[in-house]
Amino acid sequence: MHGETSLSSVKAVRSAFFDKLAAKGTDAKAIGDELFDLAELLDGNRQLERSLTDPARSADDKVKLITTILDGHVDPLTLEVAQAVASRRWSRPEHIADAVEDVAIDALLANADARDVTAQVSFQLADLHSALLNLPVVRQRLSDPHAEPEQRVKFLDTLLKGQPLDQITLDLAEHATRNLRNRRYLSTINWVIDMITEHRGRSMVTVTSAVPLKDEQIVRIKNAYRRKLNRNVYVNCVVDPRVLGGMRIQVGSEVTDNTVAAQLQNLKRAVA
Repeated sequence: MHGETSLSSVKAVRSAFFDKLAAKGTDAKAIGDELFDLAELLDGNRQLERSLTDPARSADDKVKLITTILDGHVDPLTLEVAQAVASRRWSRPEHIADAVEDVAIDALLANADARDVTAQVSFQLADLHSALLNLPVVRQRLSDPHAEPEQRVKFLDTLLKGQPLDQITLDLAEHATRNLRNRRYLSTINWVIDMITEHRGRSMVTVTSAVPLKDEQIVRIKNAYRRKLNRNVYVNCVVDPRVLGGMRIQVGSEVTDNTVAAQLQNLKRAVA
């Protein structure tokens, strides 16, 4: 996606729904499935895309349009996402479908988070990517725009039959061939893996300490931030011998610094 307006809009929409999708837990998968369907609807209806991204139309008018189409047919949260993207401004009409697809992936990953299998999904997709690198004929079939989408999905399912893959892995692998969106299969899988890396980073708790943390310390930190953020978190431990006692914990831009150095700095400020 290119264009500052679109980049700003998709960032705002994804941020607004990150915690809402996390709160859905395993039910977030249904939201993701519906959003994938919406992205496909938009891809297949350029007139609708133009209507929802026309800068001459008011945000209220565009929200009314998407509400008329979806209300009563999708989950209320799916509708809320659709209304949010319709209310934003986009650099190009097709970027609205890109944004819907991004949130759909966030929704599926919220399901994986709730089951603590997000890393597993990433590893499985990476294995799939590696397996297909030396199979150009297979990749061509999965990226064939002239084949019916369900034919491509059926071919993929035959390839993966019997593999112990998580359902979210299968959903993402199937989406990559069902709705090509002018992309090659492997490039889409690679992009999804990058999305998972970014997604995990948004729930990453980075702990810096002078010595390695004990397992029970990591568990306490993980549980505390899971309760605080209302979603599963990942603890990234960094050992830095320069740290003088205590630990420094960072989640996004929020930093809790309980190191001796930080306490001394606070003391100096108080005395000054």
